Amino acid sequence: MKKVAIIGAGFSGLYAACYLSKRGYDVDVYEKNESVGGRSRVFTQDGFKFDMGPSWYWMPELIDSLFTELGEERKDYFKLNRLDPSYKVFWKDSEPTDIPTSKADLFALFDTFESNGGQKLDQFLKDAQEKYEIAVPEFLEKPGLKLNEVINFSVLKKALKMDVFKSVDKDVSKRFTSDKAKGILNFPVLFLGEMPNRIPSLYTLMNYADMGLGTWYPTGGMGELAKALQKIAEKNGAKFHLNTPITAFECEGDKIIQLKSNDKSFNVSQVIAGADYNFIEQNLVPKKFRRYNESYWEKRRLAPSCLIYYIGINKKVENLEHHNLFFDEDLVAHGKEIYDHPKWPEKPLFYACVPSKTEDDVAPKNCENIFLLIPIAPGLEDTDEMRTHYFDLIIKRLEKQTKTTISENVIYNRSYCINDFVADYNSFKGNAYGLANTLRQTANLKPKITSKLSNLLFCGQLTVPGPGIPPALISGKIVAKHLVDSLK
Repeated sequence: MKKVAIIGAGFSGLYAACYLSKRGYDVDVYEKNESVGGRSRVFTQDGFKFDMGPSWYWMPELIDSLFTELGEERKDYFKLNRLDPSYKVFWKDSEPTDIPTSKADLFALFDTFESNGGQKLDQFLKDAQEKYEIAVPEFLEKPGLKLNEVINFSVLKKALKMDVFKSVDKDVSKRFTSDKAKGILNFPVLFLGEMPNRIPSLYTLMNYADMGLGTWYPTGGMGELAKALQKIAEKNGAKFHLNTPITAFECEGDKIIQLKSNDKSFNVSQVIAGADYNFIEQNLVPKKFRRYNESYWEKRRLAPSCLIYYIGINKKVENLEHHNLFFDEDLVAHGKEIYDHPKWPEKPLFYACVPSKTEDDVAPKNCENIFLLIPIAPGLEDTDEMRTHYFDLIIKRLEKQTKTTISENVIYNRSYCINDFVADYNSFKGNAYGLANTLRQTANLKPKITSKLSNLLFCGQLTVPGPGIPPALISGKIVAKHLVDSLK
C-alpha cells in the first residue's frame, strides 16, 4: 500500500512525489514529455534558454514554507531576486508606467493618477493583505470534500468579511476613479481566468501578492523550481520515468492494478493523477467509474488558453523591463472575445517577458530573449495562418511602444498555442490556466480530488485549489496528505 504511481510531473505531481517519498512511500512518476515541470518546462535553442510557461514568481514566502515542510530550504536550490520595477505597463495614449517595489513610491505613483490615490491604495492593500492572510489557511489548503470545510460559522463569517460575493471590479471601482489605477489593480486576477467583474473580490488578495510581497525571479529561470522538486523527490527515493505517457488503466473491480504506456505495463497500488483531469477521467477511467460526464465538462467555464511566441532578438531592445503589460487596447472588448463570444481577438492585449533584462545566461551576448503571450479563448481553431497574423500584429505594436525596430532583428521564433497544449499536456480544449475561479467553481464546487476508483486521486489545476504555481504545489500537498491519512 506504500507504492504510489504519480501520472504527470507538473508542479502538483512533483510536490506530491516529494511529500510522499519523504514519508517513506515508494514513488514512481510517469511523465509523457522529455522533462519535468509540465507547463513550466524549459527548452534551449541557438544559445537562448526559454521558460515555456509560468513567468511570474509570486508568494515567495508561501513557496518557501512548502520547501520547509519537506525539511528543505529553498535557498539551497536557487536564489531569488526581487524585480524593481516589478513590471511596466504600456497605455494607449500616454507614457508607460513603471510599477515600483517601494510602498512610498507606489503611493506617490497613485497620487499622480487621482486625488488621494496613495492613501486609497494604502487602505486597499491592507484589506487585500487581510484577505490573503485569511484565505491561505482557511481556503487554499482544504481538499474540498466536505461541506463543513466552508459551511461553518467561522469560515462564513470570514467570507462575509472578505466580501466574497462582491466582484473584484466592483471593489476596485468603489475606491478608485482613474482608469490607470483600476487597470493596474484589476490586472492580477486575469491570471485566474475571468473578467474582474466576475471574479469574487476575495481575489484582491492577488494585489497584496503583487504589491505587498513583490515580483521575484529565480536565478536560472522559472524552471529551477521544478528542477529543485525533482532533486528532492529523487533524494528521497522517487523514480522518474520520462517519455512515458500513460495510455490505459487495467482495472479489477474498483481498483487500478496496472498502468499501460504503449507496450509497457506497470503494477500499481495507489495512483495520483496530476495530468489533465478531464483527459484521465474521460479516456482512461472506465465509464462506469467516471464521476463526471461529457456534459459536465462542456458546462465548465475555463480560464483562457494563450498564443505564445518564444523569440530571440540579435540586439538589445530598449524601453522594456523584465515584465511588460500592454494595455494599449480595450480590456473589456478583449475579455468578451475570450469569455462571452469566443473568437480570435481583433485587438488583443498582450504580455511580454524579457528575462535577459535580469539574467545574461538566457540569451547570447548582446541579444534579447522575449516571451510574448496573448490570452485567447480555449477551443479555437489553431492554424499557422493565425499564428503568423498575430505575430506580425504584436511585433508592430511592440515596435511602436518601444520606439525601435524589432522584426528585422528576429533570429529565432517559435510559436505555441492550443494544438500544442493538447499535444503536450492533453489539455482540455487546449486551455492554459485550468478552470476559471468563479464562485460556482471555487473550493468544493471544483472537480473532486477523489475518484469512484478506490485507489485513484486527482491533483492539478482543474481541481482544488486552482491554477497558478503556489496553488498547483498546494494541490500536490493536499492530495498526498489525503492519501497518507486514508491509509492510516
